[in-house]
Amino acid sequence: MFRQRIWLWTLLALVALGAGSYLLFILLRPEPLPPGILYGNGYIEVTEVEVSAEVTGRIEESGLVEGQRVEKGDLLVRIRSADIRANLGEARAQVEATRAAMEALRQQLATARHHLGTAESEVARYRELRGQGIVTPEQLDQVQNRFEEARGQVRSLEAQIRESEARLEAARRRVEGLELQLQKTEIHAPISGSVLTRATEAGELAAPGRLVAVLGDLARPELRVFIPEGDIAKVKLGEPARVRVDAFPRRYFPARVVRIDQQAQFTPRDIHVPEERVRMVFGVTLALENPEGLLKPGMPADAWIRWQQDAAWPERLTVPE
Repeated sequence: MFRQRIWLWTLLALVALGAGSYLLFILLRPEPLPPGILYGNGYIEVTEVEVSAEVTGRIEESGLVEGQRVEKGDLLVRIRSADIRANLGEARAQVEATRAAMEALRQQLATARHHLGTAESEVARYRELRGQGIVTPEQLDQVQNRFEEARGQVRSLEAQIRESEARLEAARRRVEGLELQLQKTEIHAPISGSVLTRATEAGELAAPGRLVAVLGDLARPELRVFIPEGDIAKVKLGEPARVRVDAFPRRYFPARVVRIDQQAQFTPRDIHVPEERVRMVFGVTLALENPEGLLKPGMPADAWIRWQQDAAWPERLTVPE
């Protein structure tokens, strides 16, 4: 009798345990996707812009703080410019000196051309007088020699002016080049965004091509998810979506479909669902709204795309098995 009671209680306990386990399984089992909604996951991405130095010099000022918001045109880094400024001063002085020398040559040329005109008239007059026998051949030769000297002087001055013009142009180009270098000693933000990476510190040596910072446009992040080949025909550009990240598990960020890959691929290895890694999928890019800057690049995210316009968004979205 006692043994029968033990077996009975054991049986009841096993039944209760089984029923409880089944109930727990039912309660914890992920809900299936609602009709008209597709699921995907990936990582938050932003448009990144690498900012590099274009001149060589010691960094004397840096306003880079990772995570800080910057506006387009804000000063990020200032490179020491004393040498460039000194060279620029010399180049500008060279321009002024060359311009002054060229102006003096032009004045000399004007005088030389006047003398040439006088000598030419004198040659014409002496030739006429020689025809009349009034002047000797030697006198005519002297006048012609003065004419040749005047013409040679004009040609020499014209050549010097051409050389001065070339030197002036070269000096101006040097000034322009140094002014451009001077501008490049101040590195400004090419876009509005946030500083994702600070790659330099004040006191370090900058060089052309060396990375200074990486900026990211957090206002317009994107999420690339992968949809199975059998479902991709359901997805259309502009369709609404909702995105959730682990950092804000109770908040859904609105999104929309902005790009759909035209070529299938095997599921990337970082997709969360193992059984889907051997399937052919299409990449779908979602554009998100991030006015508060809460979404950061690299955050893992779940996404739900509503491909049926009349489908209702449930209060709670779940990740399918």
